[in-house]
Amino acid sequence: MGNAPLILLAAGGTGGHLFPAEALGVELTRRGLRVRLATDARALRYSGLFTPDKIDVVPSETVRGRNPLSLARTAITLGYGTVVAFNLLRRLQPAAVVGFGGYPTLPPLMAARLRGVPAVIHDANAVLGRANRFLSRHVDAIATSLPGVLDRDPDLAGKATTVGTPMRPAILAAAAVPFATPEPNGPLRLLVVGGSQGARVMSDIVPGAIEHLEPAVSNRLILTQQVREEDMARVRAVYDRLKIKAEIAPFFSDLPARLASSHLVVSRSGAGTVAELAAIGRPSILVPLPGAIDQDQFANAGVLAEVDAALRIPQAEFTPNRLAAEISALAAAPARLAAMAASARRVGRLDAAERLADLVIKVAGI
Repeated sequence: MGNAPLILLAAGGTGGHLFPAEALGVELTRRGLRVRLATDARALRYSGLFTPDKIDVVPSETVRGRNPLSLARTAITLGYGTVVAFNLLRRLQPAAVVGFGGYPTLPPLMAARLRGVPAVIHDANAVLGRANRFLSRHVDAIATSLPGVLDRDPDLAGKATTVGTPMRPAILAAAAVPFATPEPNGPLRLLVVGGSQGARVMSDIVPGAIEHLEPAVSNRLILTQQVREEDMARVRAVYDRLKIKAEIAPFFSDLPARLASSHLVVSRSGAGTVAELAAIGRPSILVPLPGAIDQDQFANAGVLAEVDAALRIPQAEFTPNRLAAEISALAAAPARLAAMAASARRVGRLDAAERLADLVIKVAGI
């Protein structure tokens, strides 16, 4: 593959950006192309396709507020990152650059623009992210996970293609596992996650909700929960006192398999999480991250809530009593859980990596 065309993938260093990039990388490699990843230092934690020898760390910074000094620092860092990326592209000579969102994509994509390298961005959200919104007018094609994302902007809609969210191999394997409807009085597998870093709100609310459950429900629970290190002791104390079968950890490397084995998932509604719930086909209770400028998580959760595949609960309404009531109602209605799983599965796209690879190859002219 030494002489094969190279596709440079650019992504922010979180799972929501890296996992779709990895999925596309797997598909492009299968087609005989070479791939590298341009990202920030956070990505070095992740294992998978992108081993350290395939990663180029490019300086970047996120816009964190309107403080003039902070904005100036961000601008300087992104400018320096663009110079680094410009030199990287000159050395690598990629056939195309593909961005997956997050501010670390800005330097490589702007360098591609300056060097005349074909460029594509992919956005997994129901609302275009801020970095991708800025880049959208400087790229050759825009790939979206959901239809209608750019309907209100005719200038951009003309270069948009709906492909879905590329799924890494572990998710595709999990998607082959059918949903096992729980028996009326049998075990109920509950998975609680909060994104790649965990969510404190889950540690604040879920233990109290479990405590509010009737014994007929709590005795059925097999609970798996992602918990931040600083919250582990207090969460474990509650579950030990209640004698709940619970496995808690800051991170689960086999999360796709755990999603597949679950009867119900309680989670934030990041784009990657929603796409994976749809691909695997599992019912969920989704709590969008509040305070986001573009309310992307609220819109993401709506994709599943609108087809009765999920319950969307705003964080202000996410209380122990409310969560306990929803879990109890679903535990008493296994047929409803099965219907929610089927609805989620109908929304999922398993061929997104192939569709995005087709678009990238077309734009690259290879």
